[in-house]
Amino acid sequence: MPEIVAHGRKPDVMACGYCHLPNGQGRPENASLAGLPAGYIVQQIADFKSGLRKSSDPAFLPAAAMITHETKANEKEIQAAARYFSGLKPKPWIRVVETKTVPRTHVAGWMLVPSDPGGTEPIGRRIIETPVNLEQTEMRNDASGFIAYVPVGSIRKGKALVAAGSAGKTIPCAICHGPELKGLGNVPSIAGRSPSYIVRQLYDIQSGARAGIDDQLMKPVTAKLTLDDMVSIAAYLASLHP
Repeated sequence: MPEIVAHGRKPDVMACGYCHLPNGQGRPENASLAGLPAGYIVQQIADFKSGLRKSSDPAFLPAAAMITHETKANEKEIQAAARYFSGLKPKPWIRVVETKTVPRTHVAGWMLVPSDPGGTEPIGRRIIETPVNLEQTEMRNDASGFIAYVPVGSIRKGKALVAAGSAGKTIPCAICHGPELKGLGNVPSIAGRSPSYIVRQLYDIQSGARAGIDDQLMKPVTAKLTLDDMVSIAAYLASLHP
């Protein structure tokens, strides 16, 4: 593991592995980097640095931290981190469950965690992605993954949107992301990714918060998607083997 991933460089650059974890699988509030093309990772840092990639919500701290801290990494550090994460093999990390009711949760540490006292509530049209074991997740144990509760029927609807574009609403994802949605050339894999992350990126591309070269190609793809469509697409993609 490169020094920049393990410990960062004080006082400017945070350790990449603190947020994205040593195994590169990441958490709902950030991105899974394991197995992504190194060139793609390098380009995203460049986009954060140039202002072409940001969050639709200016108060979203994880994206702000990327812009404030990680863009201060030098070229050697960026290349080392990109090679490291690209060389990791993604693994099943998120268990997707279709349900009508979910545990009550609240936001803490930029993710949803179970509330105390507990109880349940209707899921509505939300995705509720939460740690399987909160204590282990907060200790940055990269052997402890997540569970994502999604609306009933969303996986089937998402599959239709991903596979065929569903009556001209979008285009089949496999055209760019490969037949198994595990990436094609410098285009990233989207199979088995955090559904929270996928929805954020679709929304950010649609809103123009992400405006890099590759994002411009995605702009017409996302133009007609509703938030409900995004939830369904994310639920289906998260259910796939990475």
